[in-house]
Amino acid sequence: MEATMQPATLVPVTTGVQLNVSQTGTGEPLLLIMGTSGSLGLWEPLVAPFADHHRVIAFDNRGLGQSQRGDGPITVLSLAADAAALLAALEIERAHVLGWSLGSAVAQELALAHPDRVGGLVLYATWGRTDGFMRAMLTALGHPWATGDMEAALTALGLAFSPELLNSPDLESMMEQFRPLFPQTETQIRTTAEQWHADEGHDTLDRLAGIAAPTLVIAGEQDILTPPWQCRAVAERIPGARYELLTGPGSSHALMLERADEFSALVLSFLQEHPPH
Repeated sequence: MEATMQPATLVPVTTGVQLNVSQTGTGEPLLLIMGTSGSLGLWEPLVAPFADHHRVIAFDNRGLGQSQRGDGPITVLSLAADAAALLAALEIERAHVLGWSLGSAVAQELALAHPDRVGGLVLYATWGRTDGFMRAMLTALGHPWATGDMEAALTALGLAFSPELLNSPDLESMMEQFRPLFPQTETQIRTTAEQWHADEGHDTLDRLAGIAAPTLVIAGEQDILTPPWQCRAVAERIPGARYELLTGPGSSHALMLERADEFSALVLSFLQEHPPH
């Protein structure tokens, strides 16, 4: 029987907030760290295949979904501290970690700060340092969130998708389905603007050699937000990292949604090769 994502509950963590957390399945823990503006429901297409093999932990980053915002600035480091605190609150000594986009930056910092807590590490749509190209892209994407122009903000998120999907007659119904998973409240919108700034400030490139976890880096040929050259640069800096480039239609920044079966199979195969203990 295929697993379905379990209802989420609020979990108090030592970084001063309650995080909204869904846990599905049993087995080796797998922590999923979401990207900018997203809530945990975006992981749903992957929960069923992952939960057949793992205890899957999906959560809303602070200030998004149903998680509390709390105090203090939002940075990649502060989000990594939240993730570590969540593992501690759930009494998980060691987990596999999968991060998407901003979540991949958070996963890098988590693996650097808490190497004992991270088993296998999967970095998808990732980068090690914001270059001029990415700074231009992040500025353009972040601006409507800062000004509260939600129509423009959600339209611009289409840059995460492939040309095939953007030109598909199914796009409109899909976006309507996803809309509740994106920020709705003033706090969530302000938090997303802060997340874009956190993306821009991310810089681990000269420290990535310190990541000890077995690492898989997944890139998409059509990804224009975190282009393949950024992903490859991360893989080249992490000792022994494996680099996988998906090509062709649907190989976008959101390839986990567009090519969910292929993506989940790739991740599961890697994690099965690298048990966390």
